[in-house]
Order: sequence, then C-alpha cells, then structure tokens
Amino acid sequence: MSVLKRIFVHSQALAVVVVLLGGAAAWWYPEIKQWLSHSGSASADKGPDKAADKGAEKGKGMGMGRPGNKDGGSSKNTPVSAAMVNQMDVRQTVDALGTLTALNTAVVRAKVDGELKAVRFTEGQWVQAGQLLAEIDARPFEAQLNQALGQLARDAAQLKNAQLDLQRYQDLLSKDAIARQQVETQAALVGQLQGTVQADQAQVDAARLQVSYTKVTAPISGRLGLKQSELGSLVRASDPNGLVSITQTQPMAVVFAVPEVHVPLIMRKLKAGQALPVQAWDRERQHRLAQGRVSTTDNAIDVATGTLKLKATLDNKDGQLFPNQFAQIRLELDTLKNALVVPTQSIQRGAQGPFVCVVQADNSIRLQNVQLLAVEGEWQAVKGDLKIGEQVVTDGADRLRNGSTVEVVKPAKP
Repeated sequence: MSVLKRIFVHSQALAVVVVLLGGAAAWWYPEIKQWLSHSGSASADKGPDKAADKGAEKGKGMGMGRPGNKDGGSSKNTPVSAAMVNQMDVRQTVDALGTLTALNTAVVRAKVDGELKAVRFTEGQWVQAGQLLAEIDARPFEAQLNQALGQLARDAAQLKNAQLDLQRYQDLLSKDAIARQQVETQAALVGQLQGTVQADQAQVDAARLQVSYTKVTAPISGRLGLKQSELGSLVRASDPNGLVSITQTQPMAVVFAVPEVHVPLIMRKLKAGQALPVQAWDRERQHRLAQGRVSTTDNAIDVATGTLKLKATLDNKDGQLFPNQFAQIRLELDTLKNALVVPTQSIQRGAQGPFVCVVQADNSIRLQNVQLLAVEGEWQAVKGDLKIGEQVVTDGADRLRNGSTVEVVKPAKP
C-alpha cells in the first residue's frame, strides 16, 4: 500500500506542474505572438511582397484593368455597339414555300390501235402545238377508207339514175302519158338514195379521220417527257400512259399559301388591277430562279392552317424550273415609303413588347417601345418615337436598363 500511496502523491504533483505551465503560457502568449509577427514582416520585406509589387508594375505595363482607370478598377460605363436610325423605302414581303406546277399538262395518246411505225421526237424536246410526234401503221385504215369510197360511188350512181328516171316520168306526166302514182314512187326512191349517199359520205369522212389519227401530233406546246412506247410496239387508244407526256412550262405556275391576315390587302390590290410581284428563290435563298406576278387565288381559306392558296405565273424562258419543284417564294405586298429603319439586331423584346435602346447625348440609355413593320435585308422598319440620326444599341443591350450610362466602342456608320 505504501507504493500505491507514493504513486498517487507523485500524480498530484505532476498535475500541479502542468497547471502552472499552462497558466504561464497563457500569460506570455501576446508577447510571443507580437515577436513572431515582427520577425515575419522583417523577412517578408525581402520576399513575396516585393515580388508582388514587381508583378503589379508589370501588369500595369501590359494594360490590365479598363482604360481610363489608374487603379485597375471596373468602369461605370458599359461598352456597347450602336448604329444610326435611317430612313428608306422598305418593301413589305411575305415568305412562303411554293410548289411549281406546269401551266398545262397533256398525255399524248394514240387515238387508234395499231403498230408504231415511226417516232418523230426526242425525249425532252421542246415542241409546238400540231407538231408531228409519231406515226402508226395506216394501211388498215386506208383500206377502210377505200371501201367507204367505193360504196359511196355505187350509191351515188344509183341516185343519179333514179333522178334521170324521175325527170322522164315528170315529162310523161305532163303529157298525161303515165300514172301520177308511178311518178310519186320514183320521187320517193330518189329521196331514199339521197339519204344512202349521205350516209356513205359520212362513212368516208369517218374513215378519212381514222387515217389522220395514224399521225400523232402534239396537242399543246411544251417540253416532252420520256417516251412510254417503243418503235414497232402495238399501241392502243386505251393505254393509260400514252406515248409521251407534254408539260407547258413557259410560263410556269407556282402555288403557295399566305397567312389569312394578308388576305384583305391582297384582294384589294387584285380587284384594283395592281400587280403583286412574286420571286422564286432556291432553297438557300442565294439565287433567284424566276419572277412573275400573282394571277389568282383559291376560293376558300384552309381552316386547318389559316392560310389562303395563291397561284402565280413565273417567267421560265431559260427552262430552269420544273413541275413539282419546291422553291422559296417571296411575295411583295406593298412598299413603305420613307419609313424609319433600324438594324434588325437592335430590336429587343420584353414584357411591354419590342423596344430599342436609344443612346442619348449624355450617353444615357432610353428604352423606347416601337411597332415592328416590314423587314428588308438587315433593316427593320419601325414606328415609334425615334428620330433620324439617333443611335440605337446593336450589341450589349442585354445588360442595359433605363438610364444606364454607356460607352459606344463601335460608333454608328455614317
């Protein structure tokens, strides 16, 4: 027990020493901290702070910070690009997707059955109405014509003989040498033979018409397609594909639809006899294919799309347009004379509608609501409280508010 007692006494003594040392450290901590800070600042004079100063001087030489700010702080004026409000004539147009159609299309069919003896055209050829395209074996139809002619000649001879007999009978009747009944019977025979001759003449005309049908001609002017029958084949009048097709592509027609909101203006111009110019462009709107004018409209508005179909005729002298081809159509409705225009990229949209950011004389911003009219190229026609020569922000407007101050870094073009 004496050993345990000694250990307990030593533990109490050790605890007292630890408490005394902790109090001394707490007492001297401020003086130690001050001494450490002085020694650290003395060594730092020769190290990082000096390098930082050199870096700052180097950064000043490289143009860090915004211009006009010596301390490198941020400028209060927001840099923007601006352009001037102009005045010009702007065409009011409507863009649509159109389908080109032939003004007329005809399938050339044989009107009689027979062997195709000759083809007088080449595929894709331009032909005129009435031009010879093909020939069918005419010998069977010529034989029918000769038969009809022979029958006509026989009946015509009988008619002539009956007429002579009637003349003699009439002379005898005037001398009271023949019965009246015989004269009347002969007159009826002459009438009967006259009818027979007329029927024979009709058969001759029909046979001659069949012979003419063996020469197939173009019903309309236009461009031929691919032939559907080969030389020597048996063609029939009932063939659905016929011999070849012809499309009248000069001028060419185009059908397209416009929103019903433009219908009153379109109808007003058409009734007044004013032209509505139409242009056809390729898919990328890089090359103009043809131009023309609106010829007619559909008789009802499509309730599913709210559009009205228009039909226009286009000049196709060079033959670039083909039926069923798609084209970008631009319809010119009207021209706004001396309209105020701003660049399209200056138009902003907000809760109150479209607006522009006007740069005033003191470089402050005025948010001005405008009414959008027509667009032509990079210019947007507007209606609002704007003046010619005022500057509107074209780039950087998303950071601006009413009364913000700006710095125009890209001045408006003169």
